[in-house]
Amino acid sequence: MRSNPFIFLLIFAVIIFIIDFYVIYGIKKVTNDLPKKVQLLIKILFWGVTVASLSGLTLVMLFRDSIPTASSTAYFHFAAGTFMLFYVPKLIFILFNLLDDLIFGLRLLYHKIKHRPKLELQGTSITRRKFLNITGLIFAAIPFVSLFYGIVEGRFNFTVNKLKLTFDRLPKKFSGIKILQISDFHLGSFLNNMDEVKEAIRIINEQEADIVLFTGDLVNNVVDEAEPFRELLASIKVKKGKYSILGNHDYGDYKRWSSPEAKRENLQKLINLQREAGFDILLDENRVIKVEDEEIELLGVENWGIPPFPQYGNLDKALVGTRKHTFKILMSHDPTHWDAQIRATDIDFTLSGHTHGAQFGIEIPGWKWSPASMRYRQWGGLYQEDKQQIYVNTGIGFIGFPGRVGMPPEITVFELNSSMGDIS
Repeated sequence: MRSNPFIFLLIFAVIIFIIDFYVIYGIKKVTNDLPKKVQLLIKILFWGVTVASLSGLTLVMLFRDSIPTASSTAYFHFAAGTFMLFYVPKLIFILFNLLDDLIFGLRLLYHKIKHRPKLELQGTSITRRKFLNITGLIFAAIPFVSLFYGIVEGRFNFTVNKLKLTFDRLPKKFSGIKILQISDFHLGSFLNNMDEVKEAIRIINEQEADIVLFTGDLVNNVVDEAEPFRELLASIKVKKGKYSILGNHDYGDYKRWSSPEAKRENLQKLINLQREAGFDILLDENRVIKVEDEEIELLGVENWGIPPFPQYGNLDKALVGTRKHTFKILMSHDPTHWDAQIRATDIDFTLSGHTHGAQFGIEIPGWKWSPASMRYRQWGGLYQEDKQQIYVNTGIGFIGFPGRVGMPPEITVFELNSSMGDIS
């Protein structure tokens, strides 16, 4: 039985207004010395943002079934982006306001116990309270500026990461092969940003890769999102071949369909679109890639994730026909697959995506962190166990939050080298 959206919206609105009443109460402590007209303007702007944010989210939720699925993400991103831009800073400010009220309450209790006069309590308390709340506003400005940059610029700051990797089993004639990985394009999020997609593909082609591997989530929900980009996808240039797999979003599991047949038809159209754009899509399959008389094997599985994410993939099926001592590269969208099944095989190198690095991260020399690390053991970058390696690409697109903060859209280029001796 589906929950009533009106009840959810009512509860959500009550929570938001409680937050905002407490925030405006804290702001008054800082602005009470300003002219009345300025205070009024601040109140109008403050509550205007609240009403606009709630109205936007409400309209998107109530009329989401009336909006074409392909374009609905754009409306959701506008509403969600605006909401996060203002409410993450508010939550930061609340912490300082709460600390101020706690200190003030304890001091008030102390003075009452000691029977001190109110006049003594007021001496410097107003100045101290204002200082703490001004500090709160300053700290709240940091996520505001960061989120604003992430929405305006960060989500389009396409970054090329280049890695040189060495493998024992890689045939010598494959040394120096250049493999480019992209993941999580989420093209429905770029429907109003065609020029940015053109720029991403220009950068991809600039790398002059031997092989391009796309590790899933071409769309958010439906194939219609990818249709406007069909020619751009076909324009990706490669020397030896371009291959792809499906991600969890590609199956249309997050949309209400009129029938199971409609859902299956959408998936088949998405598969056909990738093939027509020149991608060899691997559905629990493998391919042999040759350089002269030497070979490696490329495998691709359908999405396999830890619930609630779907487990459509069949690794055993993808391994059928492969040879025991041949160097193997696997494309598997969800990195949780690595610990769960892949490490028990002889697959040398796994390429995944899925996490987006939560589209937020902090990186300094020698240390990096993202909220994604709280859910995924391998969430971004290169990981190694014994002689097996996995690389988790943090994605080129975005979904949910229409921005990226400290986690730029990623294009990864691997130069693979062999540690085998000279066999000539």
